[in-house]
Amino acid sequence: MTCRVTDWPADELRPLALERFDERLCRYRLAQPQLERKMAQSLARYGQVSPVVICLHAGEPVLIDGFKRLRAARGMQGLSGLLARRMDVDEQGAKAALHNLNRVGQRPLELEESWIVHALVREDGLTQVEAAQLLGRHKSWVNRRLAMLERLCDEAREELRLGLLTPALARQLTRLPRGNQAAALRTSREASLTSRELSGVVDLLLASSTEEQTSFVLDDPRQALRQSDERYVYPWDPRLSVAGNRAAKRLALLLDCLAKMQSWLRYQGRGELQACDREPLQGGFQRLIDEARLTSEAAQDFLQELKLP
Repeated sequence: MTCRVTDWPADELRPLALERFDERLCRYRLAQPQLERKMAQSLARYGQVSPVVICLHAGEPVLIDGFKRLRAARGMQGLSGLLARRMDVDEQGAKAALHNLNRVGQRPLELEESWIVHALVREDGLTQVEAAQLLGRHKSWVNRRLAMLERLCDEAREELRLGLLTPALARQLTRLPRGNQAAALRTSREASLTSRELSGVVDLLLASSTEEQTSFVLDDPRQALRQSDERYVYPWDPRLSVAGNRAAKRLALLLDCLAKMQSWLRYQGRGELQACDREPLQGGFQRLIDEARLTSEAAQDFLQELKLP
């Protein structure tokens, strides 16, 4: 399959051989193997539903949209090319299109948006206002995406690139001085903190005035969060009866365990388990679902009783 690219009109559809695509813009997209496998299944079953999008730079067809389709196609037998549509944009316009074409449906990940913004502002020399106009966003959005990369310490930035740190956690870390982020990152990792918990920990670290306070927050973040929250039922409360304190202690332990399990399910979960773990664990997780539902219903009824005069 051949294609001349020197006289390719804008918006015209043409077939393009798989080896002809220039993938220089792929550095702004994260590889997602699971989605690529689904795309390969879709190509095998339905064929190519929509064209990929390219632009021409020095006569080379640079891929803007369709990276998953291209990777999936290259892994299939009997498929030598893809139908492509040309956009008439320059290099900056290509980066903007990389973002804007994906705002509907499978929108770019926050890290991908940060890479694009960083390239436009730091590499291409646009102001934040110009980048915002090009991307159809507000200046504050551009500023937040820049901060995602530039205000992070090197360790956090590398973990973010590798997918070991979520953008939600990274946003919380950017509120700290760069020199304090590594310690907070280690605490977050070791305690499996959720984004909300890390936000509270960052608040406490910013408010700490002594090394002892900072060490306490980093060594036992959840205990520090409990003590800082006046609404939380502490393990022992002189206002409560003996039975009330026992209930408070059970509540504290349960909430702590639930927070850890929620964090593990969301950020680690299946990535840590092996195939042999699936069947033995299914019963336990089904029981967790059932018990959580029953506990939630009982807690709602009990809370209503507590509000009665």
